[in-house]
Amino acid sequence: MTNRSETVLPAAGQDGSGQEAAVVGSRLDRIMWATVDLARRHWLFLLLLGGGLLLRALTQIAYEPALLFIDSKKYIFGTDFANTDWGSFDPLGYTLLVLRPVLMVENLAFVALLQHVIGMVMAAALYVLMLRRDVTRWLATLAVAPVLLDAYQLNAEQTIMPDVLFEALLVAGIVLLLWQPRPALGLIILGGLALGSSAPVRQVGEALIVPALIYVLAAARGWRTRLLHGAVLTFCFALPIVGYMSYSAVILGYGFEMSNMGTAYLYGRTAHAADCATLKIPAIERPLCPAPRVSAALGVDGLVNSKYAPRVLYQPVNVYIGEFEDTLPMQKDLAYSVLRQQPMRVAGDIAKDSVKLFAPTRNTEEGDTPISRWQFQFGYPYYPPGITRHGWNSASKVFAQAGGGGHARVHWKADILLRYYQLHGGYTPGPVYLLGLLAGIAGMFTFRRRRHPGPALACLLITGAAVAVLLGADLYEFSWRYQLPALVTLPIAGAFGVTAVAGQIQAHRRAAAGLAGAAGIAVPADGLASADELAPAHELAPADELAPADELAVAGSEPQVP
Repeated sequence: MTNRSETVLPAAGQDGSGQEAAVVGSRLDRIMWATVDLARRHWLFLLLLGGGLLLRALTQIAYEPALLFIDSKKYIFGTDFANTDWGSFDPLGYTLLVLRPVLMVENLAFVALLQHVIGMVMAAALYVLMLRRDVTRWLATLAVAPVLLDAYQLNAEQTIMPDVLFEALLVAGIVLLLWQPRPALGLIILGGLALGSSAPVRQVGEALIVPALIYVLAAARGWRTRLLHGAVLTFCFALPIVGYMSYSAVILGYGFEMSNMGTAYLYGRTAHAADCATLKIPAIERPLCPAPRVSAALGVDGLVNSKYAPRVLYQPVNVYIGEFEDTLPMQKDLAYSVLRQQPMRVAGDIAKDSVKLFAPTRNTEEGDTPISRWQFQFGYPYYPPGITRHGWNSASKVFAQAGGGGHARVHWKADILLRYYQLHGGYTPGPVYLLGLLAGIAGMFTFRRRRHPGPALACLLITGAAVAVLLGADLYEFSWRYQLPALVTLPIAGAFGVTAVAGQIQAHRRAAAGLAGAAGIAVPADGLASADELAPAHELAPADELAPADELAVAGSEPQVP
């Protein structure tokens, strides 16, 4: 009797009588063997994925229902003017896209759970993208390991803050634009919307239009196609930004802008870099320029937000009306004076902050935002007076007002494990980011317009996006929180860069072997011939009869000789 899971068919070319039968497995068997084959080929990635899942489960258990940061209330209650005075000075895309929809049905614990899922999906999407674009499996796995295993990423996913959503929109835009070597119009539309939607989540996303537009123009063929694709990308990128600015003006009443903190951040950066002793400014602005010891102690963030900052302490009185004057115009004038008179000091201050990402260890220098804010703590972390253990601003009261989840609590064994993991190697070292950046830049220079773009244009987009986001944040202030997008960009750019450079080297070797073979020259074992050995090959035929170098490599498989 034939088993239900099998179907017996005659062998090809046989009548079936007394002959050997071919057994064809059922659909369930085929799925099972396909799954086994998939696991066999991608076992290293699946192993890291399992490790990431375990770490995220431990994080979810350790700090319940979620972690709160100083600014978390701004996003939780930022649009609720009836019940709270916690308005927002920053874009509220995170509130509109994640918090409000989730809190309509569940509590903040489910927001943290969603962010953990997003973290794993980002790793899987980037891994699939790299395999699709000819990056080797082991290299693709190493590139996504930081997203899966970095403890600072785990902390961000457990915290009610917009960073994970920003990363997800950045990854979505990259994957969509790179899904095809030369993106179709539909992918450009979706990619532009994804990248544009990142700006209402974190304003630095506005800078992503530069690398995205350069990539689209470089990938397109023909000036008409470039014009169309560039215009469509720009329009789709601007649509979410203009939409949020309209929402800010009409609903929030903040005006037609992304944020009203631009002047304060500009003041903080320029005041921190300024040499007030040589700066020529009006006497009324002089108290706003901090002394060197004050600038060093407060840092850029302190000069903007601290109650001891000059912009807060200085309260000039208008003698004509007997009221305090608004110092924002003075702060703006001071900032422009520094930019005009001492531009190199500002540039040097930004450069000093931008290279901190590449440090081997995670340390905090004087004036930096404390890195401890993004590290797991023994016990539930509090940030008085914004987030306290007891009282009106207690974390438990925030959870109750936000729709439940219980009081703030910690599983003491899990938090110990996570803290030791984070402080003793559970993060991505700075040199890894530096290697990724250098490899990505090297990969960009393998691009040749007349051939298949290969991984070179991928390096252009991802490396450009990383520089735009990371440097764009450093223009205002350095914070380890703002360096998180490096996890989803620089290692990926490095993987594409290594692939591009390796393909270029192989193409040169094949071209040299082809030229030497045409001239009857023995090629060394490494596939390279000297310039003297290749000379006769050019003398055998006129220049116009030689095959173009582009035809000497396999089209669409790897970079070719320019």
